[in-house]
Amino acid sequence: MDSAISLGLMVILGLLMMAAAISDVRSRTISNQLNAAMALLAIPFWIASGLAFWPDVAIQLGAALLVFLLFAGLFAMGAMGGGDVKMIGAVMLWIPLPLFLPMLMVMAIGGGLLSAAMLIHMKLRPSERSVEVPYGVAIAAAGLWALHQHYLNQFQAIG
Repeated sequence: MDSAISLGLMVILGLLMMAAAISDVRSRTISNQLNAAMALLAIPFWIASGLAFWPDVAIQLGAALLVFLLFAGLFAMGAMGGGDVKMIGAVMLWIPLPLFLPMLMVMAIGGGLLSAAMLIHMKLRPSERSVEVPYGVAIAAAGLWALHQHYLNQFQAIG
């Protein structure tokens, strides 16, 4: 029963991440409600997944907070939007610690590809507006990748 609940919560997280990515593409904003829903749904996910409050949940919270603070620094420098930073913090609440760095790497590669595509688009269709990269797309893609790797990849023991 608990695995069905955690799988259902992961599906909801996936849908919320996709909604955030679509919102970011359309309006370059990610709503606080979407980010709050992603963060708050991590709590029943932890319970359904059997994470112990101490030390598992504490480590998960601390690691996600560290990532959030790192990206808040990028926001302070003007390198990222506030919605993106909140989304990263919310998604990291779901990601197992061993996948933190790989997820951030996938997110960085996706963000780089997205930035390159935006630059090419800007060169082909010049505009007076400044370029705003919808980084929520890279965050959602990396989050979906990480969830798949840990929870849905039934072949991870092979190789």
